[in-house]
Amino acid sequence: MKIKNIKINNYGNLENKEINLENKINIIYGKNESGKSTLLNYIKNIFYGISKNKNGKNISDYEKYKPWGKEDFSGKLKYELDDGEEFEIFRDFNKKNPKIFNKDFDDVSKDFNIVKKDGVQFFYDQTNVDEGMFTSTVVAMQEEVKLDKQEQSILIQKLANLAGTGDDSLSYKKVMDRLNKMQIEEIGSDRSQGRPMNIVKDRMKNIEVVLKELVVYQKDKHINEDKKRELEEKIRSLEQELDFWKKVNIILLCKQTEEDKVNIKENYKNEKKSKIEELNSEKNNLKNKINEIKSEKNNFKENYYKKYILILFLILIINILIFIFNNNYLKNNLINILNFLIIPIYLIIIFILEKNNKIKIKNKINLEIEKINNEINLINKQIEILEEEKNKQEKEIEQEQQNIDNKFEMDLENLKFEFKNKLDVNYYLEKIENNNITSLINELQEKLNKNKLELQTLKIKEENISDKLENMVNLKEEYDELQEQLQDLEKRNNAINLTKDFLTKAYINMKNNITPKFTENLSNNISKISDGKYTKVKVSDDKGLIIENKYGEYIPAELLSIGTIDQLYLSLRLSMIDDLSTEKMPIILDEAFAYYDDERLQNILKFLNENMKEHQVIIFTCTKREQEILNKLDIQYNLVEI
Repeated sequence: MKIKNIKINNYGNLENKEINLENKINIIYGKNESGKSTLLNYIKNIFYGISKNKNGKNISDYEKYKPWGKEDFSGKLKYELDDGEEFEIFRDFNKKNPKIFNKDFDDVSKDFNIVKKDGVQFFYDQTNVDEGMFTSTVVAMQEEVKLDKQEQSILIQKLANLAGTGDDSLSYKKVMDRLNKMQIEEIGSDRSQGRPMNIVKDRMKNIEVVLKELVVYQKDKHINEDKKRELEEKIRSLEQELDFWKKVNIILLCKQTEEDKVNIKENYKNEKKSKIEELNSEKNNLKNKINEIKSEKNNFKENYYKKYILILFLILIINILIFIFNNNYLKNNLINILNFLIIPIYLIIIFILEKNNKIKIKNKINLEIEKINNEINLINKQIEILEEEKNKQEKEIEQEQQNIDNKFEMDLENLKFEFKNKLDVNYYLEKIENNNITSLINELQEKLNKNKLELQTLKIKEENISDKLENMVNLKEEYDELQEQLQDLEKRNNAINLTKDFLTKAYINMKNNITPKFTENLSNNISKISDGKYTKVKVSDDKGLIIENKYGEYIPAELLSIGTIDQLYLSLRLSMIDDLSTEKMPIILDEAFAYYDDERLQNILKFLNENMKEHQVIIFTCTKREQEILNKLDIQYNLVEI
């Protein structure tokens, strides 16, 4: 596989940049901060996409390389596979998926697998090289070789890992240690304590104990529900009966209210009747008074005559006495004459007085009788008016009573219709006359309250039971989840055991079959690169990576110089590159020779030219040493200046 052309519209500090590459050695030269690392990241991102996640870094690649103040963030790359097929990739880095065109400029983006997270996997489908493998093998950067001892040891470990497992970030021993630690910490065993599997099993045992206890509450719940239904039915019946009697009571109270109004009118009528009787009595008294006056008149006359007769008798006696006295002593005739004239004169006077008195008395009596008769006539008129009003009220009372009775009957009929499907209405209506409705309502209300209180007690009990049974449901769900967790843990445990078995077998296979091939290739490469100074490389379980010098002595890799380790690491990458993919992947070296002296640099460039002829080589550098040595060796190369 060869990269033919790179076109950058906008990416980081690169803008409107186009680069053509040749099939063999390409030198991309530029001073520091000129954009070489940006170009290298552009190549990787156009194949695999750019990440918006920080992945442990301060900022994501997307944020790092997105041009400031510009919407356009895109570019294109043209490459050729070993079978001659050419493809162009256009990628807008603001979008997940690129557009892929074949040599006929047909859009073939849909011909490749699409992964939801990463988008179209066209490059992996074509080369079988993922982004991690591309970064760790195809690309070699100066940053991977450090100066201090600690990072030198890390590089040696990566070399040992690469030789032992095929991955420079994968150590068989560390992986096995991590798997064992993961198995204990994240899963546990029958002998461990406080680990996930132990916690799950202990919790399941506790739940089983509680569930046995909750079975009792489940039985109580059914009994309680039956009682509750019975009470609810009883309450419903009592409420209906109470409602019935309350409505009956309202009807009776309404009737009573109306009858009270009638009674008020009845009282008014009776008052009029009493008044009539009183007036009749008064009239009779007046009539009796007339009779009394007439009787007094007669009595007066009789008494009057008796009085005058008595006076006349007295006068007569006096006359006789005067006459006797005069005849015996005075003997005066005139006195006798006068004496005898007294009686006639008295009688005349009496007659005159009587007549006048009689006239006066008659007039007085007649006047008094007339006055009484006037009073009687007035009373008769009052009685007549009162009789009319009384008769009118009697008719009104009769009509209103009839209306009350009719309304009462109608209300009872409506009540019967309302409760015909709820109660035996006729049976209850028979009790109206035999029971005190208010007392009956109070009795029913008391029963209803008692049953409601009992129902509320049952509901509280039911809530307590329900809470416990809800806990039972939750516990069952938790138990099922724990079973699933236990199964997952067991599956994970089995998976880890299988993984360990597989890793062990793979490691043994690697050690027995693949590692010798790697070490042989590595030995050949390092011999050529070091100009025969180092000839053999071995991987020891105890000492890790060891190397044989020209004297036949085996030296631990960590004792080598930084430059030699760098050569060793590059040699190992080069020895693996043909096994990565069916494609002959490019070799991309970013400032990879910074710690090489001129002799080592000449050896590696000669090695790349002679032994990596089928691979495209792209060297990023900030010096002109590579150009000078290639010119000295008369090796053709393509120079690109950034």
